[in-house]
Amino acid sequence: MSEANTPRLETERLILRRFTPEDIPAIYEILGDPKVNEFVPFRLGSPEDARRFYEEHYAEAYRKPRGCAYAICLKESGQVIGYIGAATDEPYDLGYGLRPEFWRQGYVSEAARAVTEWLKEQGLPYVTATHDVENPRSGRVMRAIGMTYRYTYHEHWEAGDRWVWFRLYQLDLNGKNGTYMGYWDKYPEHRIEENLD
Repeated sequence: MSEANTPRLETERLILRRFTPEDIPAIYEILGDPKVNEFVPFRLGSPEDARRFYEEHYAEAYRKPRGCAYAICLKESGQVIGYIGAATDEPYDLGYGLRPEFWRQGYVSEAARAVTEWLKEQGLPYVTATHDVENPRSGRVMRAIGMTYRYTYHEHWEAGDRWVWFRLYQLDLNGKNGTYMGYWDKYPEHRIEENLD
């Protein structure tokens, strides 16, 4: 991957850009919403939590030589409606979240296509994404951008102190790379499912 770090991207309806300190209220609105974060191991409890999250996650990521951490903004108004990003080290995990009033309008899929195209240009071989089996809506987003299901594994989440079955999806960006098997090897309980919804 080159030295580029989260350059501005545009799609038909969206602008994808770095978060700034001015976005801290929007970060709190997104990451403090119980609907948005029902299936993730954290939820911000206060505006001060959002400030710390910005400093520890976004500002820190932008200081590094490479990274991919975007605010999803409506092109028409500039409003921040979600986030999307990907790890730049294996397993190149893609993650996203969107305010509930913007669900089911194709915004995350649109943003994810732009991000994965940019990652492909940077030379990443593939991206992965995982979702809780209780959240099939997220899997439909993964399939919409061309990711394919590979396997399911059972992981204990310390943050929620619970066991979760996760489905792993992968999108090959530069030819055939084989399936990332890190989670399969790490977690002894795993399976391949036939029916995903």
